[in-house]
Amino acid sequence: QARLTESGGRLVQTGDSLRLTCAYPGRAFTLAAMGWFRQAPGKELEFVAAISWDGSVTKYADSVEDRFTISRNSDKNIVLLQMNSLKPEEAATYYCAAAFAEISTTPDKFEYWGQGTQVTVSS
Repeated sequence: QARLTESGGRLVQTGDSLRLTCAYPGRAFTLAAMGWFRQAPGKELEFVAAISWDGSVTKYADSVEDRFTISRNSDKNIVLLQMNSLKPEEAATYYCAAAFAEISTTPDKFEYWGQGTQVTVSS
C-alpha cells in the first residue's frame, strides 16, 4: 500500500507561520497531483491547496490563497505547505493526498491519503 507521510504539525500562536511536509513514495507518485486538506473536530474535510504533477498549476481555497503556498520537490519526493498568518480557526488535522487524474479540489478525486498531522493555533 502506497504511503504518504505528513509532518510538521505543532502548536503555534495566532499569526505564526508553519511549514508542513508530505513525503511520498518515489517514482510511482512523480506524475500524481498532490493536495492538502484539513479537518477540524466536528467539521467536514476541507480543501486547502493542490499542485499539479509538474508544479505548473496550483489551486487554493479562497480563505488561504494570500497566506499559504504549496510547492513540491520531485527530487526529494516531498510536497510542502507553507502557512503564514495562521488563525485559530485553522487548527485542524492536515492531510496530504495524491490524485493520479488531473489536479482537483475535491477529496473524492484523491486516491491516496496520509494519516494527517495536527496543527493547533492558540489565540
